[in-house]
Amino acid sequence: MQKRALAIHDISCLGRCSLTVALPILSAAGINTAVVPTALLSTHTGEFTGYTHLDLSDQLLPIAAHLSSLGLHFDAFYTGYLASPQQVEQVLQMRRMLCDDTTHVFVDPAFADHGRLYSLMPATMPARMLELVKTAHTIVPNLTEAAFLLSEPYRAQGYDAGYIRGLAERLSALGPERIVITDVSLEAAEAGVAVYNRAGGSFHIYAKPKLPGVFHGTGDVFASFLLSGLLGGLALDDAAQLALRLTHECIRLTLAGGEPLRYGVQFERVLPELIAALGVGGQ
Repeated sequence: MQKRALAIHDISCLGRCSLTVALPILSAAGINTAVVPTALLSTHTGEFTGYTHLDLSDQLLPIAAHLSSLGLHFDAFYTGYLASPQQVEQVLQMRRMLCDDTTHVFVDPAFADHGRLYSLMPATMPARMLELVKTAHTIVPNLTEAAFLLSEPYRAQGYDAGYIRGLAERLSALGPERIVITDVSLEAAEAGVAVYNRAGGSFHIYAKPKLPGVFHGTGDVFASFLLSGLLGGLALDDAAQLALRLTHECIRLTLAGGEPLRYGVQFERVLPELIAALGVGGQ
């Protein structure tokens, strides 16, 4: 039977990120995906100015109540950017309304990067987001978010694998069994992800050559590829390696194509590889 996911993210009218990334990637992976937008923006907030921002907090619980009345089962409950700390409590209520014991709660904290909070994000967000993180099965913070969730200083460089493993273990001790930390760079010429699974205590770092530029929306792209792999039956490390490979490839293709980076990466061009890797056409 086809898997079903619920994706709770913002939507930007222009710029590949959030729901305009999550929906097509999960759909390409053969996952029936419902969406709940947390905010509506004219563009994403990186490298654009003058953008509009509409907080949709008043819609979240009414949407959830209607979905709950339909008797649907969601195999995954996938959260990303939340427009305010108050939305965290609403999403926790949605989780109680829409998830059962078999639902995979997958949280991309999506509130900070490069050592600072996103624009429009209040200083109280890390502490409130931690409440949602504690209920998750899998979380996908970047290095900044991992540090902020633990109320620790952000370290942009000068760390080793032991430091990253320590972050992952401390995050896992708060609740989530599986931790994937993005934006990990042990060598100046490489960037990648760290994967920790509390079951068995496995920890690995996977890296690719670092490509020049700032790539907006790649956290959403990676997380959506990762969840697609997990729902497609891949083990955590295999899903993470697939997500890293596909994300790196779409960055490479974007650079080769010359499109301005503020429009996001060309994830569309690697969807056939995702479909082939998961054997979607053969299901």
